[in-house]
Amino acid sequence: MEVSQLQILRELGDLGSVTAVAHAMYVTPSAVSQQLALLQRNIQVPLTRKEGRNLVLTEAGEVLAAAGASVISSLAAARAAIGDFQESPAAAVSVAGFHSVGQALFAPLLAKLEAHGAPVPRFFDEDVAQQDFPALTARYDLVLAHRMDFSPVWPADKVVVSALAHEPLDIALPAGHRLAAKRTLVPSDLAEERWVVSREGYSPADVLLAISAVSGVAPQIVHRINDYATVATLVAAGEVLGIIPRYTAGAVLGTSVVLRPLEGIANRRRIDLLARPESMQRLSVQLVARAMGEAMAELSTP
Repeated sequence: MEVSQLQILRELGDLGSVTAVAHAMYVTPSAVSQQLALLQRNIQVPLTRKEGRNLVLTEAGEVLAAAGASVISSLAAARAAIGDFQESPAAAVSVAGFHSVGQALFAPLLAKLEAHGAPVPRFFDEDVAQQDFPALTARYDLVLAHRMDFSPVWPADKVVVSALAHEPLDIALPAGHRLAAKRTLVPSDLAEERWVVSREGYSPADVLLAISAVSGVAPQIVHRINDYATVATLVAAGEVLGIIPRYTAGAVLGTSVVLRPLEGIANRRRIDLLARPESMQRLSVQLVARAMGEAMAELSTP
């Protein structure tokens, strides 16, 4: 039993003939008859009967037509509701972000969406490994994600990708460290250093592996910490170096920590906005995504 078949049955009850139904629905009479036959095949009692040259509804047909009208009305209301939801600029939008990007972007994004009738963002903190970001789009409208240049691209058949930034990861040094006097660093400068770095599967750990591969020296990892504020405090204590993203973690640095660019390896990560295609059909989601791009552009402009 399909909605289109119920619609035909309803129209037959109102219009009184197959020809009139066909004319009203812009189909052929044979198509109307075929759909009525398919509907009748699933019903044990007759739905129509001949009355002269016309085909009219039986009592059972009238009952089913009335029920079908209710179904059709409910579907129309549902379509209207989802249409209003999709077109509303003020509907709530769930946004998931990893730690550093949340610290850097959530407040500026709120400032851009203060106008009356603007979308209402709902923020969530999700710190996952790179390969796990696409799956988060099942739970959130927008997902802020990061991946290194050399890591696999996001699955284009599952998510819509909006590029936000191409962020370098710099070396975090105690302000009094011997390497702080250099404007840029190369892997050989760092061969004998001790480190605080993220867990495996996250950008800083990837960069440290690249440093080790180029320098030919295994890294001395003392601490595994994902939170950049904690990394900065350990670096400031003077015992270890860290790896910190340039744009999104600047707020956690104090005067006791300096950042130096790293040359000679791939040390940039892509910050992207991921969403399911159906989420991007909503006006409120589009507006938040646009404001997110503006906020990131301001953050990454020197």
